[in-house]
Amino acid sequence: MVLLQTILIVILVYYALKLLWTWLAPRLLNYAVKKTSERFGQQFGDNQGYGRTQEREGETSIFQKPPRKSNPSKKVGEYIDFEEID
Repeated sequence: MVLLQTILIVILVYYALKLLWTWLAPRLLNYAVKKTSERFGQQFGDNQGYGRTQEREGETSIFQKPPRKSNPSKKVGEYIDFEEID
């Protein structure tokens, strides 16, 4: 009789967890997707106006890259011309 009760309890717990999972899984998934989309929205929403200033119509703006600092004293190496020996 104890074996039958144990098997019945295991089956009931299995079906209860299965029912709970089918009810809970979509809600957990929706929550995770919503939170992830909010995080992406915050990250990309903050950078929409990055590097832009508000300009009035008809104004012209010229953006230039800063000049590269080259080091003319930097030695690349010495050129050696090799000859083939037959």
